[in-house]
Formats: sequence, C-alpha cells, structure tokens
Amino acid sequence: MKETRYFYVPNAAQVSELPDDEAVHAVRVLRMTSGDEMILMDGEGTFYKARVSMTSQKRCLYEIIDVMPQQRQWQGRVHLAIAPTKLMDRIEWMTEKAVEVGIDELSFLNCQFSERTNLKLPRIEKIVVSALKQSRKAYMPTLHEMVSFKDFIQHHSSGRRYIAHCYEEVERVNLFDELCKGESNEDALVMIGPEGDFSIDEVRFAVKAGFVSVDLGKSRLRTETAGLSAVMMMQLAK
Repeated sequence: MKETRYFYVPNAAQVSELPDDEAVHAVRVLRMTSGDEMILMDGEGTFYKARVSMTSQKRCLYEIIDVMPQQRQWQGRVHLAIAPTKLMDRIEWMTEKAVEVGIDELSFLNCQFSERTNLKLPRIEKIVVSALKQSRKAYMPTLHEMVSFKDFIQHHSSGRRYIAHCYEEVERVNLFDELCKGESNEDALVMIGPEGDFSIDEVRFAVKAGFVSVDLGKSRLRTETAGLSAVMMMQLAK
C-alpha cells in the first residue's frame, strides 16, 4: 500500500496545480503520475484529498475528490518571540521542532546582546512548511520579520505575556506554573533572549510594560533549547 503524500498548497480549493517546489518534489522525487492520490494542506484548517490529473517535468495538476475540515489541536494561540542564535542551524532546528510540537506565531528579536541581527525569512519558511507536512498540522504558523526588542514590546500590550531570563536580581516565577493558572483558551506569548541573555535593562523594560518575569526551571538552557522548552510548556498547559 502506497504511503499517503502530503503537500502544502495555499488556496488549494481555488487552484488546480501544485506550487513549483511541491510539483518538482511530487514528479521528480516521488515519481507520482496520473491517478495517484495525495492530501493537500491549505494551512488554514482544511485538508483536501486529491488525485493527480496530469504531470510534466515541472508541473503537477490535480482534482479535488474530498474536502476534510480539520479541528484545531489546541486552544488559544501559542506565540514564541526569540533572538536568533549566531549559528543559524541551531535556530532552524528549533523552528522545525517548534512547528512539530505546535506553534501559531514565531517572531524574531534583535536585542542588545544579539550576535545575529538579520536572517533569511524565506529559508525559515521552507523549514516551517516541511515541518508542517511532517507533523500533519492543519494551520500554517505566522512568521514575523526580525524587529528590535523595544518595537516588539510596544506592539504587544495585551494578553498573557512572559519574558524568560536568568537574572537573580529580578524576581521570577516559573513559566509552567504561571501558564497552568490561566484558561486553556488564552493566547500565550513567551520571549527568549539571545545567547548572552536579554540585558537587565531590557528585562526591566518588559516587566514595566506588563510582561511577567519567568524562569524555565533550574537548568540554564541554550537559546534554542529554551525556545523549544517554552513552546512545550505552552502546549502542555493548553
């Protein structure tokens, strides 16, 4: 029995052809031909059972044979804001795993101690799509361009907001304990700093703006590990 193949196709119901990258993968790698069946994911909560109607070297046309609305796997939005690591492969690994676990929004921060002040969002988007298909998630996470720490704070003034850091002189509570006190359908946002942590001034600025100062447990974690841990905690509390 052939394995069911999944493809990410935005507006799948309004078009009849796989996007270029997906078409090349379907035709050249998977050797799909007319009559083969597949599942299309529109990233907005619906899967479509489809049948290949025609292929060429770079094109794959399809016809939809069934519409399969999906239910959200968790309540409330899960939002991680993180300062990218100097080595991009580490933040790419975290992005992949966060999508597999379950995330709704991913933001990137330029902080005082950041060693990376830019990143290629299209590369991150490809990793997100791959992880989305791998984990069979029905909703495409929203990716945001990198912004300065202060700009991010000023544009997020409501909801359950947390800033994780390692400063003993700023009172902290445990993130998971705090998440469990809220309602499962509440949106949650956690900020994770760069490899040198947020500056203490940034932490105080966020707290003054209404963010809750938190820790992620007793261990001191790398940036990408902290980010994934925060996503796991948000999911477990849902």
